[in-house]
Amino acid sequence: MIFPFEIPLLLLLLVTAAGAILVKDLMSSVLLLGTYSFFLSLIWAWFGAVDVAFVEAVVGAGLGTVLFLLTLFGTAPKDTRLRRPPPSLVTLIVFPLLGVLMLYAASDLPGFGDPNSPASTHISPTYIERSYQDTHTPNVVTSVLMDYRSLDTMVETVVIFTAGIACALLLRRESK
Repeated sequence: MIFPFEIPLLLLLLVTAAGAILVKDLMSSVLLLGTYSFFLSLIWAWFGAVDVAFVEAVVGAGLGTVLFLLTLFGTAPKDTRLRRPPPSLVTLIVFPLLGVLMLYAASDLPGFGDPNSPASTHISPTYIERSYQDTHTPNVVTSVLMDYRSLDTMVETVVIFTAGIACALLLRRESK
């Protein structure tokens, strides 16, 4: 069942993605890219992947936009205009064909919510049946992220933290 706000949300996602690519000003591109990340986090939340939505909102719409803006504020205004050649004929042919190929390949994926999909038949039933008994957490997603896959979550957090520290070191200003 398609809800009335799904199509406009997907259209906004496509328009902001295309706008971020087509604009000639880096400031506009960064703001459109942050908007794209925000819409994408709404879509992830709607699909029930709140952990992915949270990371997209924090890293994509929040941290990424702030770091891009800090970088742009440190550059000369003349350097914020994009000067790119028009796309080649090969690009105009290959990328749409690749998109059609990906859509064709997506038809082989299991349906959304299919109880017979591989993800639903292997470990997921164990997580759903035993999560409260094993973790005493009423939220299954939280029990999976923080108990069953806590090492994976910790490593992802370390990667994001390390990337943030690296960006902070790259953007720091030397005092004279």
